[in-house]
Amino acid sequence: MTDDGTAAEERGTQAVPGVEGDRTRTYAWFDPMASFAEGAAMSGLDHLRAMAEGKIPIPPIAATLGFDRLGEVEEGRVVFRMTPQEFHYNPIGGVHGGVFATILDSACGCAVQSLLPLGDFYTTLDLTVKFLRGMSRDTGPVECVGTVTHMGRRTALAEARLVDAGGKLYATATSSCLIIRGS
Repeated sequence: MTDDGTAAEERGTQAVPGVEGDRTRTYAWFDPMASFAEGAAMSGLDHLRAMAEGKIPIPPIAATLGFDRLGEVEEGRVVFRMTPQEFHYNPIGGVHGGVFATILDSACGCAVQSLLPLGDFYTTLDLTVKFLRGMSRDTGPVECVGTVTHMGRRTALAEARLVDAGGKLYATATSSCLIIRGS
């Protein structure tokens, strides 16, 4: 980096005088609309299973936030896995609450999706997150388990729990989803 911060500006980052140790992260994603088109021809459960098996690419948000994978998928229940990393950190040195909220929202929504027939979709109406403790890269792998607690004709309710390998609870969420019927 030059003294005037030119290299940082070219990367779209802010140069910080006297601070060394820039880190770089590179990742790739697939065209989300192509993946959506493939999934639209399946039930929600089959779509999620195809993603878990690597037959359909995961959505770009999963690559952006570094979710390891969609682990388990069954009717009304999904499990996301991730390992907190330094690139998840907020300015006070812990995993940003938005990362918690995103994986919790994903687990709730996908649990609902797992119960939808071909042609039906969902969207999140609300999400309530309860943060119980912070995470850092020292936390190790975590799982986010989403389950459906009520499935109605127009709305669904789901909950998710974010836990470490020892079962310690880091956050919970509840969500209501709007069901968009295709037929």
